[in-house]
Amino acid sequence: MKSLRSQLVFFWVLLFSVCAALAVVMLTLYRASAGAQIDAGRTATEQSCRAIAARYAKAATDASEPKIDLLQVVLQLVLTEVPHVEGGVWQAGARANSGLLAYAYPTYEGSGVKRDVPAAEQPLIVELSQLAARAQAPQTDVVRGSREALIVSACPLASASKDLAAWTMTRTNGGALAALGSLRVGLGVLLAAVLASGLWLGFILFRGLRHVQRLETRLAQADASDGAMPELPRTGVRELDRIVDGFNHYRTRFDEARVRLREAAQQRSRDQRLAALGRMTGGIAHEIRNPIATMRLKAENALAAAPEKQSDALRMIVGQIDRLEGLVQSLLALVQPVTLAPVQVDLHRWLEERTAAIGDKAAAAGVQLVLQHEGPARAVFDPVHLARAIDNLLDNAVRHAPRGGHVTLSASTNETQMLCIRVDDDGAGVPEALQANLFEPFATGRADGTGLGLALAREVALAHGGDLRHRALEPGTRFELELPWRAS
Repeated sequence: MKSLRSQLVFFWVLLFSVCAALAVVMLTLYRASAGAQIDAGRTATEQSCRAIAARYAKAATDASEPKIDLLQVVLQLVLTEVPHVEGGVWQAGARANSGLLAYAYPTYEGSGVKRDVPAAEQPLIVELSQLAARAQAPQTDVVRGSREALIVSACPLASASKDLAAWTMTRTNGGALAALGSLRVGLGVLLAAVLASGLWLGFILFRGLRHVQRLETRLAQADASDGAMPELPRTGVRELDRIVDGFNHYRTRFDEARVRLREAAQQRSRDQRLAALGRMTGGIAHEIRNPIATMRLKAENALAAAPEKQSDALRMIVGQIDRLEGLVQSLLALVQPVTLAPVQVDLHRWLEERTAAIGDKAAAAGVQLVLQHEGPARAVFDPVHLARAIDNLLDNAVRHAPRGGHVTLSASTNETQMLCIRVDDDGAGVPEALQANLFEPFATGRADGTGLGLALAREVALAHGGDLRHRALEPGTRFELELPWRAS
């Protein structure tokens, strides 16, 4: 049993099993106690009284007058077999000894033979004998004293006038009865202590499991989608609070490590930008030289041509200037740090805006746009910068998808609870020679492309603490933008 709950429940069951065993012991002791002695004494007096009546009825041939000698013999025979029981015969109307005709106590443990009826018990003996003779039915009475219990039984004897009765009497040890009372009190206290211990253990178990359940609920309800760990509240139980404090201390160190990791990722991003700066220089020179050469050639031709042909040259020059301006703006966006302004965004509506922004270009290219949103409903990020990144990915996908093809924009969460925004197309895919430097500036496979769109999109993903990855499809291409998110 590795579960603490199972161990505590087992201990609880064991404790109540001990209670049941104590109850059995208590019942066993009761059966051997003074209470049982009283029951045994009562049984002995009643059975011996009936035996006297039965033997006398069998031996007496004439029931008109009581046979004293016969009664004495019957008393001796019957009571000899019953230890500590004395008895006699009573007749109504007899004047001697209040009607007590015969008496015997053959098992008396004194120094001599006991022949007289105890005076103190005579009134009770006479009363029960009268009742037995009058009702012609056995009578028994138990008188409990502080030191002993007196048991007297009477039963009618065979007599023509129905005025004859036999009686038997015995005593039980009252000290044993008192000891039984003490034993019962002790067992009762012990049983109460065991029951109280069981209830207290149950309370501790219930309270501990309730605290554990609250901690489980707190961990389950915590929004850890952005990588943050929840702070657990203290329970008031010292042992559990040690675990809670340890978890909270680990949470603090984890948050510090996460901050350092984010700073390291940002530094890595800056290092990558600096490393790419040298490669960018050649690309910038090439991208700027071509428009400048074109504008110089057109300007020289315009100077040499007729005035009516100069307008075409000027329009060409303006187009090249627009191209240079877009290039410069893209370079500035790539070089300058991305400053985020995250807000809570209705994700489905934001995705619909992205497909609507590229809808006209997709329709002109004969490409069908598909939106798939599997959650979450809301997320927190910078909608402007992320929109620029997704728009670049959608623009590339529409450019590379064949006429009649499909471009799919989808959003979902992965197994690590990161928000994944995917842009898929069913085009020819990225050439293998270009995949190694796909996210570097000016890495492009199009003659009219600058190669800055994917680089800008990856910078936006890194600024959010995520990344942008390329996945080859059969057929087509997938760009997967992965970033942490928060629902609130």
